[in-house]
Amino acid sequence: MAIDDFFRSRLDQMIDLRHPLAVLAQRMPWSQIEAALAPALAHKRRAGTLTEDVDLFGPSAQLAGAGLSAAGRPRLSIRLMASLLYLKHAFNLSDEELVERWAENVQWQFFSGQEYYEPRLPCDATQIGRFRRAIGEAGVEELLKATIDTAVATRAVRPHEFERVIVDSTVQEKAIAFPTDSRLLEVARYQVVKAAKFAGIALKQTFAREGKTLRRRAGGYAHARQYRRMRRVLKRQRTVLGIVMREVRRKLATATIESASTLYRLNTLMERAERIRTQQPKDKNKLYAMHAPEVECISKGKARHPYEFGVKASIAITHRSALMVGARTFPGNPYDGHVLSAQLEQTNILLEDVGRTPKQVVVDLGYRGVDAENPDVEIIHRGRFKSLTNVQRRWLKRRQAVEPAIGHLKTDHRMNRCWLAGALGDALHAVLCAAGYNLRWLLRAIVRGRIKPLFCALWLACVQVIFGLAANHQATARPWRRSQFALRRPPAAFAQAI
Repeated sequence: MAIDDFFRSRLDQMIDLRHPLAVLAQRMPWSQIEAALAPALAHKRRAGTLTEDVDLFGPSAQLAGAGLSAAGRPRLSIRLMASLLYLKHAFNLSDEELVERWAENVQWQFFSGQEYYEPRLPCDATQIGRFRRAIGEAGVEELLKATIDTAVATRAVRPHEFERVIVDSTVQEKAIAFPTDSRLLEVARYQVVKAAKFAGIALKQTFAREGKTLRRRAGGYAHARQYRRMRRVLKRQRTVLGIVMREVRRKLATATIESASTLYRLNTLMERAERIRTQQPKDKNKLYAMHAPEVECISKGKARHPYEFGVKASIAITHRSALMVGARTFPGNPYDGHVLSAQLEQTNILLEDVGRTPKQVVVDLGYRGVDAENPDVEIIHRGRFKSLTNVQRRWLKRRQAVEPAIGHLKTDHRMNRCWLAGALGDALHAVLCAAGYNLRWLLRAIVRGRIKPLFCALWLACVQVIFGLAANHQATARPWRRSQFALRRPPAAFAQAI
């Protein structure tokens, strides 16, 4: 039998259990989340090493290091780490700010499953990133799916609402500087020189001082619209980068580098630097950042922001409640209509436990001409306005409801800039932003009264059962007075008091 700690304060006695976050902590399917994420965090089985040992009975084979390893520090609880990801994207915080605020906020600790107040940090900020990479894209989709299941279980959204969704695409920008040619050339020179020195290669010239001067001059000429002078500076920067790279190649052939990772990193940087040196302004498949080669230049037709550098992301919300039911990234900047089938596939996976699938999809004109690829759904857009019924025209009027949802994803849930590395980081970030959006959606539903605290819901159910039994008894005893006693729910005043 567990014994309470009398020297520490219990969180359920410190907080108001009617607080939206406390109510949501009791309604989230934590056991389902832990069961889904546990396989990704389990210790991996190792094959081991077969060695030969000689004893009194002769040589014998020994298998060493096989099976599950119990080495290392025990993992933190899955609920704690999952709740940290929820809170991070729900309240737009970095990993460092998240752990600091968690140690100060008792409501957050109660949401994370803590029983007692803990003034220390829950974990190191870097552990959040390792947990995110460990669970992968399937794991973060389970976090998004849990928010959808909670909305259905608490009756904040009706199941039939998932049969009609709105789909739109946006750009999830990467955390890179604006990729001007002069800056890319200077960064490439600096990174190649730094990697060569780390590998033990002594360079005759690094052009460090001249590189900074050329970078400053190119920016000044571009600001003054003196493009002929700017092009001369860019030509010199390409020449300097080529001199450095040729010297590194010559000395790399005779150098002895013991570390394979150092050699791999140097070769990778040399390859990217060569792409930057040879690419022209109008080329395709350009490199826009040394540290993020997956970044693409996407034009969405915005006058204030002609070009965005990142990856295309598709967003799906319910037509009526604007609950997020899908978020997915698509590298390569494909046509909007070609990603609709993949987006609906993810939405169907997230709605498995709900038992409903989208039947109508409301989209913009970018999704024309893909009816044959999606035979199971009805695609509604204004390109076929004359053939739509009056009901479908009313549905089409709400298509733009996805735009403020995308705006909130970017301004309130960290989708405006993705700081995670690689294409996998882009995919994880988009889904986690949608999970944070849904968490705030559930908190607003609790404030509006669409989701009741757990103890209030149980008490109301008991009262309804009691009144139902009384009504049935009166109806069987005096059939002629059935309409007077057949109460299906308690009086309104009593329900409000509960």
